[in-house]
Amino acid sequence: MHWMYLFVAGLFEISWALGLKFSHGFTQIIPSVLTIAGMVASFYFLALALKSLPLGTAYAIWTGIGTIGTVIFGIILFKEPVTALRLFCIALIVSGITGLKLLTQ
Repeated sequence: MHWMYLFVAGLFEISWALGLKFSHGFTQIIPSVLTIAGMVASFYFLALALKSLPLGTAYAIWTGIGTIGTVIFGIILFKEPVTALRLFCIALIVSGITGLKLLTQ
């Protein structure tokens, strides 16, 4: 169950990262409120996951999920560039996350 908490925390991290973009520096009230709610939810689920997962592994996976998700949404929503080097770097993050998951009991 703690891995599921970590995955949910990562999804909420993506939501608040996107919310930061949509809040325009916290000048838009609804995106700002949703961003803060996403932050709270993300930290809450991360804290639940940390009850049994190693700190370094959980934190690296949490930030990795957030990084990969925000890059993908940046490409889709904000027309950020898609280059072979960017995709290679994302693949490195995915391989690191996979390795950490496989090495953690």
